[in-house]
Amino acid sequence: MFHSRRHFLQQQAFGLSGLALAWLLKQDGVTAAPPKPEFDRVAYDLLPKPTDHPPQATAMISMFMQGGPSHHDLFDPEPELLKRHLQEFPGEIKYDNAAEASAKLFASPWKFSPRGQCGMELSELVPHLGEVADEICLIRSMHTGVNNHGQSINAMNTGRILGGRPALGSWVTYALGSASQELPAFVVLTDPAGVPVLGVDNWRSGWLPSLYQGTVVRPKEPRILNLDPPARLAGAPQATMLDYLQSLNRQHLERYPGEHDLEARIQSYELAARMQVAAKEALDLSQETKATHRLYGLDDPTTAEYGARCLIARRLVERGVRFVQIHTGNQTWDHHGGIAKKLPAVCQRTDRPAAALIQDLRARGLLDTTLVHWGGEMGRLPVIQNEKNIGRDHNTHGFSMWLAGGGLKAGVVHGATDEFGHKAVENVVNHFDYHATLLHLFGLEPSRVTFARPNGTDGLIEGHDGKIVREILRDPPPTTG
Repeated sequence: MFHSRRHFLQQQAFGLSGLALAWLLKQDGVTAAPPKPEFDRVAYDLLPKPTDHPPQATAMISMFMQGGPSHHDLFDPEPELLKRHLQEFPGEIKYDNAAEASAKLFASPWKFSPRGQCGMELSELVPHLGEVADEICLIRSMHTGVNNHGQSINAMNTGRILGGRPALGSWVTYALGSASQELPAFVVLTDPAGVPVLGVDNWRSGWLPSLYQGTVVRPKEPRILNLDPPARLAGAPQATMLDYLQSLNRQHLERYPGEHDLEARIQSYELAARMQVAAKEALDLSQETKATHRLYGLDDPTTAEYGARCLIARRLVERGVRFVQIHTGNQTWDHHGGIAKKLPAVCQRTDRPAAALIQDLRARGLLDTTLVHWGGEMGRLPVIQNEKNIGRDHNTHGFSMWLAGGGLKAGVVHGATDEFGHKAVENVVNHFDYHATLLHLFGLEPSRVTFARPNGTDGLIEGHDGKIVREILRDPPPTTG
């Protein structure tokens, strides 16, 4: 029987080429199972999704300061602590490191002063943040209640203290999709000092399809590995090959409907091809003006690296990326000892770029729709740890972080800790309240952001009575028409 070359290629779609695809999928652990009934088929993609109500935020940049920035020394002045410096703490404290523990109160050696028209009191260690105090919402009453780094990171980043759950960026992109189909929806900018505690778990998609996992952009060139094709395939040869591979992938998917990981991974391959042009352009900081480089501190070796990542974050959300997370390295803010030198050093590295991000977003008209977050998984205790080399131990019962843009009030302080900055006592914001508030600002009903699993549905705030912190929300804009 005569067969055309076209018919032969079609018949061989799952021969040699199929073996190549199967090998790729096996490498990723998503080889298809037997076909499922058609009624079980649900498609997952990164196309923009409808919201439950009009959103005030459409993108988010999270500057995650892993290790536990000391709120006593940055954001939360405590006159009583200053008054009773080196006296015994009059209560019980849970120490993480009991061997070096002390009950001596330790007042901040750095001065606080009112900043901006709002008069927000901030430390001299964050002078550039003081310049944008009128743009931020400072929460002084954060609480997770678990003193270990890993558990508290999980609480802040996934909603629960246990591991294995989808990261915040994965939930947001699963619920909303992305405005860009040429760049990843969820991008992670890692630190040259290494990944934070828990490593890649910080941006894993958990049980959500792998399409919603964070894409890592490295802190040095090449920022994305293998972005350029081999010279022999550049241009038309690659385009022809990718078109053919896409047709094979789609035929393969039709044989296995309902295989979410298979579908997500095929989409990831296709996104990788589209990124070859879009990602290179988005990561090219030479397109920015000298004034913008100076704003972010790219002219100063101390701030240049972190400043570059903050600038990349702005360029990504400007191009439709939904969620960007900028990480500091493993335990960068974990100052159990030597806080007098270590805390000023990390502040000098990050303060100017973080403030520049707020200024730049505002100048470009992006701040109103971009949520900006700055904070870690915990704060520090009000007592001395390691009297020979003074530091502070972990504290997750009361700590600070700040937010800006995306529907939040500006120039306000929410909540308070006790007189020693030990525990949140006024307008306490738990991690699940924080997540519920973020989802609300994105136009989502928090309880509806769920995913069906074999044993039932599960969501970001599942099992918690997460309240929307309405006191920090800006009044919604008036409707027209």
